Amino acid sequence: MISTINPATGKQLQTFDTHSNFQLDGILTAAVDAQRAWRLIPVEDRVQILRNTAKILRENVNEYAHLITLEMGKPISEARAEIEKSAATADFYAENAARFLDFESIDAGVQESGVAYEPLGVVLAIMPWNYPFWQFFRFALPALAAGNGVILKHANNVPRSALAIQDILDRAGLAPGLCATVLIEPERVADIIADDRIAAVALTGSTQVGAIVASQAGAALKKQVLELGGSDPFIVLSDADIKEAARTAVKARFTNAGQACINAKRFIIADDIADEFVAEFVIQARELILGDPLDPATDIGPMARENLRATLHDQVKRTLEAGGRLLLGGELPAGSGYYYPPTIIDRVVPGQAAFDEETFGPVAAITRAASTEEAIVFANQTEFGLAASLWTKDTDKARDIVRRLDAGAVFINGMVVSDPRLPFGGIKKSGYGRELGRHGIREFTNMKTLWIAPRTEGTEQP
Repeated sequence: MISTINPATGKQLQTFDTHSNFQLDGILTAAVDAQRAWRLIPVEDRVQILRNTAKILRENVNEYAHLITLEMGKPISEARAEIEKSAATADFYAENAARFLDFESIDAGVQESGVAYEPLGVVLAIMPWNYPFWQFFRFALPALAAGNGVILKHANNVPRSALAIQDILDRAGLAPGLCATVLIEPERVADIIADDRIAAVALTGSTQVGAIVASQAGAALKKQVLELGGSDPFIVLSDADIKEAARTAVKARFTNAGQACINAKRFIIADDIADEFVAEFVIQARELILGDPLDPATDIGPMARENLRATLHDQVKRTLEAGGRLLLGGELPAGSGYYYPPTIIDRVVPGQAAFDEETFGPVAAITRAASTEEAIVFANQTEFGLAASLWTKDTDKARDIVRRLDAGAVFINGMVVSDPRLPFGGIKKSGYGRELGRHGIREFTNMKTLWIAPRTEGTEQP
């Protein structure tokens, strides 16, 4: 039995029966059969499904946003933005998929040679709860456009979002079975990964789960793309626009109640401007409204689950016990729901929980750096390597620093975001492979080399 709980109230919304092994067998067989036909359809025709998907998302944005907010607690304004971003991604790949997948000619001194990008088959998508529509669509839309089928195993606290996603694609005209949602317990995922009908695996989730899935898929010699945790640095150097950096830092940390892999988590600030930055950061964070996520005025809703809040609060307590200075928040609020206030801890250093661990919630850790060199050392002093934000007015210096940061992406004078036009993914324990952009659509393709021998005299047909 799978249940979904409203994190704003702590009350159960609905329960669902899990799929039996017999049902799973039928789902996988149907997906393989559907994908065999789908792969033969020209990509120019396949992308019509993406256009239809974008239309359905936009026409029902309020309905889907309300569903997201009820299931995982995101403020309704952010939920609407998630739906629109999903639709925009559908538009992007509808426009560009054919070009990204086109045959790539390579001069190898023969009649014809190059690379064709062909689908792998049916891909298992293990998806998280924090962006229940966007995380799935950013993987699935290019994967489907490339000719693959998709089996969705969503986080078990957002089953209604999972079923709504499948309904959207069914209404968009996708062939029956080509995208199917499975409702199962986590311990049953290994059997699906091992099944010969699954060609590859995409996971967005924690580093711990990523290691488990990677070992299971690796044992079956199956391709994986893993987008895992992050402890992204937000580096502010002495010559930065301090007020703009502080204002952006609030959004970078507290969007989605801080529950995103690319939320800035460690704020590494040049010591000579740290007091000014911290003062402005605290002022801006105090103005955030914590409350009912269905209220349009709310900036921060509840955390998605009670255990996530308990883990975060424990990290805060351990950081303070180790010498961090609490500037804002840090206390569990009274009342129902899994709320946690915007929290800022100053003078966090390596060895403390808020520096060493991923804090998946509305907690900002401020570390003061004596020099640019020390700032770079602090930024890289983590097991993660997803992204980084760097603030300086000297763009030449910034380009040099970018080369020295261990990250899959660096944003200069802006917060880190995912964009369908740009590849997205990390290094180190933040995972491997890329989603989005030209690179993302090719991840679940067979890069097939074609080589045709040159014609010789006497071989031409009359």
